[in-house]
Amino acid sequence: MTHDDRPVLVITNLDDPTADFVIAELHGRGVPVVRFDSGDFPATLSCSVAIGGTDRWWQGSLETPSRRADVSAVRSVYYRRPAGFAFPHLDKQDERFAVAQARYGLGGILTSLPHCLYVNHPNRIGDAEYKPAGLAAAAACGFMVPPTMITNVPDDARFFIEECGAVIFKPIAVPLYVVDGRAQTVSVTEVTADQIDHSVSGTMHLFQKRVDKIADIRATVIGGQTFAVRIDSGLLDWRTDYGTHTYTPLATPPAVEQSMRAYLQHFGLVFGAFDFALTERGEWIFIECNPSGQWAWMEPPTGLPMTAALADLLEGGLRGR
Repeated sequence: MTHDDRPVLVITNLDDPTADFVIAELHGRGVPVVRFDSGDFPATLSCSVAIGGTDRWWQGSLETPSRRADVSAVRSVYYRRPAGFAFPHLDKQDERFAVAQARYGLGGILTSLPHCLYVNHPNRIGDAEYKPAGLAAAAACGFMVPPTMITNVPDDARFFIEECGAVIFKPIAVPLYVVDGRAQTVSVTEVTADQIDHSVSGTMHLFQKRVDKIADIRATVIGGQTFAVRIDSGLLDWRTDYGTHTYTPLATPPAVEQSMRAYLQHFGLVFGAFDFALTERGEWIFIECNPSGQWAWMEPPTGLPMTAALADLLEGGLRGR
């Protein structure tokens, strides 16, 4: 059998244990990997490519201090969570210009590599990260979705809460919050009508009827495989204390599996980390799908071969090449 020396690109930040597991698995299989953070450009990452004439797709290379990748020979891209472009040595106006050139130049190249599999494509990730778009797609794909309101009108928020009873507030997007030098998660909180004041008018807020749940479920879809895990924590937001969890693998109901596949197809994704609330009646209530979600921490306690499944996907690239 001929050795396949086409590399897998892993594009993420330096501190990404999930990517570390996958890279170790690929190395163990003899699959070449080129890892970099697009935020390293231009300090330790360079790129030079060309197209046109007889060239129908990009020709050239990406280079780090230790690796070089021929952009026309990349088999797959594992796009995780790279840092943003930054040029702190420039004044603000020049930095804005440089960031724009990097984003649409290098970023544009990374989104148009020929004949490779994206897990997931950066543009499709961007589409799927809009929570309103995700909720609309979930409803259209047949999921049960809790009553949800997105508003900046205080009176409408109060009316929604009074109609629904128990309601939670959660951020629509989560920028980096740093408190005392540590990154913080903005947690989900229950909210009452009398807590709504004029500050709601300052930006958009998401309110959602609280689901009467007995547990949570994280269902990770990796290519053609689904790995569903029940998370018992007793918490409103299980992300706030991982030390309370117990994990149990479980089968995915066919209707939920069908809806997940339709959801991923809608956004053009091959990977998705779905979160559900599990009710006493056995209903899987859709909460969200993260196109770059975490999953590796669940592998040791469950024995589910998620790292191998992700490596299989990346190693295979686009079938039929």
